[in-house]
Amino acid sequence: MISRVDHVAIAVQNYESALWFFTSILGAIPGSSGEDTGMKYYWENLYLGDLSRLELLTPTGRGSFIDKFLSDREGGVHHIALQTPDINEAKAVLEENSIPYFGFNDFGQVWKELFIHPRNAFGALIQIAEFNADDWIAPSVRMPRENRWDVQKTDQGVNVRFAHPGGGTVSLPLDTDEIQRLIHDLSESLKPSNDHEN
Repeated sequence: MISRVDHVAIAVQNYESALWFFTSILGAIPGSSGEDTGMKYYWENLYLGDLSRLELLTPTGRGSFIDKFLSDREGGVHHIALQTPDINEAKAVLEENSIPYFGFNDFGQVWKELFIHPRNAFGALIQIAEFNADDWIAPSVRMPRENRWDVQKTDQGVNVRFAHPGGGTVSLPLDTDEIQRLIHDLSESLKPSNDHEN
């Protein structure tokens, strides 16, 4: 039902300070962003290293849906977003187990979501969403759609970067011995099965 944790959302009052902290101090790379005028908030995805993401949320006016959350704090973890390959399957599992959810939205191929209230999820607000993770991160941290890997020579061997199904990339440095073992293992795996038995 759940593929992975996609991001942790942090709601903040001082957006500029938070963005500076996560990008300038921790090295996060900004990705997609947007404003929801109806719910009166701004959001931005931040990419940290291989496969780790945060989302910053901040109110854009009085009456924002995060006003209550920020009423007694400067900021904090607002929700955890989990990716699912099938939102309808996720809904069915929750319904079969009498776990209430709310806020179901279907924006077509772009995004489908629902939420589980903290009282039903051990104190955490859970967002479950169906989406293509690469659509929400910066182009600089994802592979071109036509490539699933690339190889860069290093002083010690190579660095192999793979496209990850959860969006973005994962890098694997290999020294000369590891490269030779990988070449051997790949060659062996391509042989017909009866060749392995001889």
